[in-house]
Amino acid sequence: MSRFNIRKAKAGPLSPVTTTGQRTVNHAGGTGHLRDAKSELFLLAVANLVGQDTFYEKGGDRDDRFTVLVRDLAVSDPEWTLGLLRWLRTEAFMRTAALVGAAEFTRARLDAKAAGFSRQAVDAVLQRPDEPGELLAYWTSRYGRNLPQPLKRGLADAARRLYNGRALLKYDTASKGYRFGDVLELTHPAPHPEKPWQGALFKYALDRRHHPDEATPPAADRLLTANRELLALPVEQRRAVVTGEGGAERLAAAGLTWEALAGWLQGPLDAAVWEAVIPSMGPMALVRNLRNFDQAGVSDEVAAEVARRISDPAEVARSKQFPFRYLAAHRHAPSLRWGHALERALGHSLANVPSLPGRTLILVDRSGSMFDRPSAQTQLNRADSAAIFGTALKVRAADADLVEFGNDSHLIKVGKGESVLKVLERFHDLGGTETAKAVRTHYRRHDRVVIVTDEQAYQAWGGDPLAEVPAHIPVYTWNLAGYRTGHALSGSAHRHTFGGLSDAAFRLIPLLEAGRNAAWPWER
Repeated sequence: MSRFNIRKAKAGPLSPVTTTGQRTVNHAGGTGHLRDAKSELFLLAVANLVGQDTFYEKGGDRDDRFTVLVRDLAVSDPEWTLGLLRWLRTEAFMRTAALVGAAEFTRARLDAKAAGFSRQAVDAVLQRPDEPGELLAYWTSRYGRNLPQPLKRGLADAARRLYNGRALLKYDTASKGYRFGDVLELTHPAPHPEKPWQGALFKYALDRRHHPDEATPPAADRLLTANRELLALPVEQRRAVVTGEGGAERLAAAGLTWEALAGWLQGPLDAAVWEAVIPSMGPMALVRNLRNFDQAGVSDEVAAEVARRISDPAEVARSKQFPFRYLAAHRHAPSLRWGHALERALGHSLANVPSLPGRTLILVDRSGSMFDRPSAQTQLNRADSAAIFGTALKVRAADADLVEFGNDSHLIKVGKGESVLKVLERFHDLGGTETAKAVRTHYRRHDRVVIVTDEQAYQAWGGDPLAEVPAHIPVYTWNLAGYRTGHALSGSAHRHTFGGLSDAAFRLIPLLEAGRNAAWPWER
């Protein structure tokens, strides 16, 4: 009998999110597969909004787990962790987790008396002008006002890169605990050599902090000067100036944001005021205010221009909006005049979802644990994100079965060319996470299986929810919650796990199916 000279299935390409082979009990009482530290941190980082509870984890416990993982890996593999933090902020657009990660990275390396990397980590995650102050606030709340040199230097690098007149007007507000002037006093950055105007700007930021009534903007800065002149207008003249001829241009020239406008006018924003400020609003601000535009009675002509801008592919790419933001806008402002534009914007935001050949089974987790909100600022939840992604995959695939599952499971029908936003109305809350049951019910010799889930499968249907899928058929799990354990083995043998609904994750399926190993997204 032959023991060695037999044909075996190929092992398949490797992917970075890897299980260790060890098992434990997951949050739902089922079998949980432990991951290595890098994989656990990566999945947690792309799902964690700091301080927010999830269905199975308190926000404090979740943050503690994140901190421990960052601190350990900051010492054992600082280059990998620096790469994660930079990518997390600049490509995955996870702001708070990246800032907290950089602070804990720095603290861990100081405690370990390890040199290097911390200054780069701090500078890398600070991508918006208010973030140096945010990072300072986090650091001092945990470690006091003694600022180590790597932290100071990283903050100073960011201040020189980010601080300008427009940033000062938008972000240096009295509501902030740490103003631009505080950052400058504590870190002492020299003006950037290619920005000769920055010295005067820094002085003005310090004066605004300590002597606001006497602070005078640099005469050479037209934006700050125009803003000061506009703010000095008598209250009774302001509305007429904004809504009169040239009002929109004057608002733009003065950098007066829509957030500041109501307070400056000392009254509500009516249609005429909105129409004056809309030309200078960014696409994210436009999407957030669609309902306000309707309630104020903004004209159809202006609304058409708003719709054009929010659905423009370049504007969508520049705004770096997550797809679920467009679903939130659709639900919040259901006016018919925004529907087509939001559908197009959602499509542009999902442009890198792969077009899969062959037959695909797409399983979307609609169990109760998926309905927790990832942020207190949104009414949307992980179940919504899963449904958006699953539907987008279905629409783009050559031949796909889209299934929602929980305690039960149902095929979701999608008509040719049908709106993704319309399809989302067909999804339900289906109770527990019986992944194995859904796989068993719906797998019919598909070429691949994609599961969008939090991976907390019930025990009732066995330890391996993927047992019904032949070993040579690839299964791709999209983890949306970042819990400690996975529902199956991953990293090899045609079983792969991804985190976050980002372009980097979308690119991995075609890469793996071409037989190539997949690296961490910042190592590609």
